[in-house]
Amino acid sequence: MGGFSIWHWLIVLAVVLLVFGTKKLRNIGGDLGGAVKGFKDAMKEEQGKPTELPRQAEKEGTTIEGEVKDKQQS
Repeated sequence: MGGFSIWHWLIVLAVVLLVFGTKKLRNIGGDLGGAVKGFKDAMKEEQGKPTELPRQAEKEGTTIEGEVKDKQQS
């Protein structure tokens, strides 16, 4: 009553092949592979991008001045 033996897996594989057919399984495998490849490419592109853009005021060393009119206590 433990795990499945190799014969169990072979029978399951044969039933799946009979139900879906080899062409449909090949298409599913190709679609899954394309999705994984697209995901990996997107992850590589995302790693190359900077996480935070430099702020314009900090970059030029300018100061932004302002005045507080109403101060609310939170």
